[in-house]
Amino acid sequence: MKSIEEQLNIIKRGTIELIPEDELVKKLRKGKALRIKWGADPSAPDIHLGHTVVLRKLRHFQDLGHKVVFIIGDFTAMIGDPTGKSETRKPLTEAEVKQNAKTYQNQVFKILDKKMTEVVYNSHWIKKLTIKDTINLAAKYTVARMLERDDFMNRYEKERPISIHEFLYPLIQGYDSVQVKADIEVGGTDQKFNMLVGRELQREFKEEPQIILTMPLLEGTDGVNKMSKSLGNYIGITEPPSEIFGKIMSISDDLMLRYYEILTDISLDEVKTMHPKEAKKKLAGLLVSRFYSEKEAKAAEKEFEAIFKSGGKPQDIELISVSKHKMNIVDLLSEIKLASSKTDARRLIQQGGVSLNDIIIKDEKQVIDLSAEQLLKVGKRRFLRVIAK
Repeated sequence: MKSIEEQLNIIKRGTIELIPEDELVKKLRKGKALRIKWGADPSAPDIHLGHTVVLRKLRHFQDLGHKVVFIIGDFTAMIGDPTGKSETRKPLTEAEVKQNAKTYQNQVFKILDKKMTEVVYNSHWIKKLTIKDTINLAAKYTVARMLERDDFMNRYEKERPISIHEFLYPLIQGYDSVQVKADIEVGGTDQKFNMLVGRELQREFKEEPQIILTMPLLEGTDGVNKMSKSLGNYIGITEPPSEIFGKIMSISDDLMLRYYEILTDISLDEVKTMHPKEAKKKLAGLLVSRFYSEKEAKAAEKEFEAIFKSGGKPQDIELISVSKHKMNIVDLLSEIKLASSKTDARRLIQQGGVSLNDIIIKDEKQVIDLSAEQLLKVGKRRFLRVIAK
């Protein structure tokens, strides 16, 4: 078993804050497996590289012999996390949450050790709360404390509405920590307030307060904004290997170093000795191997070279059959999974990222005749041949 100092070095690597370190040392000295809480609202079906920053840290804890308690926020997703939002977020339906939760589980175990992970749904205990219980929970925090959050204060000062149910979100997330008896909670820096609420509520319920560990937020492929599906600057871990590889190759040199720092354990000094293009290839290969295999990574690199070096197309473009002979382009992209949703399809068209037989599609109302085979391209790397059955 590793010494306390060795464990601390692994735990602290790449983190932003550890609150407080002395309490963590006391917990580690007990020599018991700690319960590491991570909660995720299944607000979207796909996990991107930004999510893996926290997932990798959780895996570090598992490799040290600790257990991850993965809380699927099926109840809180229907409230909507107000963190970082300038207006009230539209809640998801129960059916949407269930479908997304199923997909989440399949994806997180590409990184986490399933045997060292306990999966729980927060609706299990939250649905049991009576109105009296909820009022008692709300009584444990003040409006003044809630307004310490930047996003709430900004909306308050700009006279933008804040719904009462949004104040309940941090309380319920904190109550999750009470229910699972978390020793440590891991999350992005944007979750610090919510995690500290959990620490306070554990004290209120006479439990030992959890340690807070915050991880950096990963910039998206634009190198400016936080990686987000809604901004279109994301790299999904279930995207085709060639898409992941190509997106990594398209990022700036500075962002490449940032990705190495946050997403790998490779020394930046080593990376800086490499030619930027070769360093990107290595990073792209590492990430594709992590989510698929080394074989898939080599194939993705070969395809990348074929498309960009030779200015050509992949040798083997998949052929997909659809049931209708004529389809609206938005519906088609969504059905054949070249877009994650109809909203995503419209965004891609508006950005000029969709072409049919090498002609850019500009009208989202365009109807495609599929009685003959058509070649669709999304972005710079995704190709599909489509024909009606």
